[in-house]
Amino acid sequence: ATSSNPYARRADLPMPISISIRRRYHRSLGRSTHPRTTTEACAYTGGISETISRPTDASAIAPERRKRRPGWILRLIGKILLTAAFIVGAYILWLLWGTGFYYDRQQDRLFEEFEASIEAEPNPGPGTEPPSDPRIKPGQAYAILRIPSIGVNEVVVQGVAVEDLKAGPGHYEETADPWDTEGRVGIAGHRTTYGAPFWDLDMMRPGDEIRLLTEEGAYRYEVTEVRDVLPSAGWVLRDTEQPSLVLTTCTPRFSAALRLIVFADRVA
Repeated sequence: ATSSNPYARRADLPMPISISIRRRYHRSLGRSTHPRTTTEACAYTGGISETISRPTDASAIAPERRKRRPGWILRLIGKILLTAAFIVGAYILWLLWGTGFYYDRQQDRLFEEFEASIEAEPNPGPGTEPPSDPRIKPGQAYAILRIPSIGVNEVVVQGVAVEDLKAGPGHYEETADPWDTEGRVGIAGHRTTYGAPFWDLDMMRPGDEIRLLTEEGAYRYEVTEVRDVLPSAGWVLRDTEQPSLVLTTCTPRFSAALRLIVFADRVA
């Protein structure tokens, strides 16, 4: 017997397996949580659909060593900068603190030696004959410089070479000595670093007192003028008919653009 529905037999036929697999595959793609940065490749094995992901981003397939290269260069630059900063910082600390420590040790040694020599020598005072044999050599203690108005109490060494001034203010060897009856005594000193003995030299004013204690006697000076000059102004060290004194240092602080000069006449 034939059914009144001509499509009944076709409805009972099973769905072809290829169509079933294809539908399951498309449904699985609809539920997939994979990012869309990959391509999906399908393979049919025994009626089961499998998905194979293959990255398409060029940076993802680049060698790992290429990713590390920029970071390596930045780390190297950072290490170089840190090393340079450490060296500069250490140098500044040495200038501001280390040189002062060295200076203090040198001054302590010179004070002990020089004060002992002054106590052992008589004090003839101004107008005495200068020593026939100059016993003071470069780098040795020459005198004690005292400036009450700015708190200076330093041992002056013979000579103004770089190494001499590291131990204290230095006496210009070509200038007169304090015990001379005429001429100008010249003394130079650091205004910064190595104890900065002349740090406040710009605070001196006419009438201030300066004292020099030597093995030949004690001498007192009175400030007459304070001024700035160019480094080439060698005339400040010229001899005078009367005994006088000049103190020199760099100005402004931490610069050698000019020279600060203090002129003084001997009064006793």
